[in-house]
Amino acid sequence: MADDGFAKAHERLLGEIEAEARETRSWTGRDRFSERVMAAMARVPRHEFVPEWERGAAYVNRPLGIGHEQTISQPYIVAVMTDLLDLEPYDRVLEIGTGCGYQAAVLSEVAGRVYSVEVVPELAEDARNRLQALGYANVEVMNGDGYQGWPEKAPFDAIMVTAAPTAIPEALVDQLKRGGRMVIPVGRRNETQTLIRCVKQADGTIVRETKLPVAFVPMVEGRGERRWRAWLE
Repeated sequence: MADDGFAKAHERLLGEIEAEARETRSWTGRDRFSERVMAAMARVPRHEFVPEWERGAAYVNRPLGIGHEQTISQPYIVAVMTDLLDLEPYDRVLEIGTGCGYQAAVLSEVAGRVYSVEVVPELAEDARNRLQALGYANVEVMNGDGYQGWPEKAPFDAIMVTAAPTAIPEALVDQLKRGGRMVIPVGRRNETQTLIRCVKQADGTIVRETKLPVAFVPMVEGRGERRWRAWLE
């Protein structure tokens, strides 16, 4: 739970997430999120991942700007996307779109390893430093092109994409294990996007489940070579 200055707001937010889960069950098929996901949402201090000028709204259930035309996702969306991955403690997860590192931190509380790719070099470096300072030792962050995934670390048990392409990138499908799950928003900017849950079958085909109407920033193709990578120690 957040420190004393944010504890009440954080607790109120958790209640709002639980209520919204019930309200959206006709879309998601889930009227509550797993105890492990909600425990992660309780443990991760969102105020540590937002800019100083946004800290007063850190536990409001909405997205916030983090600079570079990017956002930290609405907490409910973070929770539902994490829940839809059905993660086990030993799972290896690829995240596309590190942003400030908040979603990666939540994933790290539920999965075994998190590999996160961010196209904006400044955001990637800031997220790496922030995650390291906060003690998230099972996260690896790389500056690179999310459309290409992270082939050197593949295959993955699960993939989460936190920006919207207009179609599901084939490279990400290829890097998903048989039986693996992917949650990804698909659609154009300023149009209704759709959150899709994909499950890779034993024969390599993908079964897609439409979940929610959503609004994400567009997924941006890489602008150069991968700059760096480093384990958080």
